[in-house]
Amino acid sequence: MREISDHWARKAKQEGYPARSVYKLKEIEEKFGVLPQRGLVLDLGASPGSWTLFVLRHREGRCAVVAADLAPLDLRPAPEGLVFHQGDICESSLRLMLETEGPYDTLLSDAAPSTTGNRTVDTARSEALVGEVLEIARGALKPGGACVVKIFQGSGQKRIMDGMKKIFATVKAFKPKACRSESFETYFIGQNKIGGKR
Repeated sequence: MREISDHWARKAKQEGYPARSVYKLKEIEEKFGVLPQRGLVLDLGASPGSWTLFVLRHREGRCAVVAADLAPLDLRPAPEGLVFHQGDICESSLRLMLETEGPYDTLLSDAAPSTTGNRTVDTARSEALVGEVLEIARGALKPGGACVVKIFQGSGQKRIMDGMKKIFATVKAFKPKACRSESFETYFIGQNKIGGKR
């Protein structure tokens, strides 16, 4: 049994969050201040809903969230300030809908691909998914906006980072303490989006 994992899971349950992942976003917010004081946040790969719920609680009444995922959210009743779309963010119809509901002050993505156990395959899938998220960021984020995206560490990290530097004035890599020690996930944080679509 993973003691640290259990600690975060128990804490999430006590505080009314569906998953331990909330503490990753909490740490990112404390370190980088990615959430707007007020405005609109896009949460991609949002299920089961911990990041969405954190934003709505942390900016109570000041931020609304548009969330999307293949799986439904585990938030009952649905909190005020939330619009949820169930679907594939790689599909053009959903992406168009998400862009139409923007522009957004912050884009959050804790999305991960279906994993196979083969690190090379899983890393490639993660990089492809991050590419899709960044395309949405280009079109849907306001100038000056921020983006948090999860990526599996691998050979394509530098290419992704370099691509983000064309969109954001500042890009940093960060692995929150709440990540499992054996996990090869990390997060890229892009801040101060440059101009409009690029």
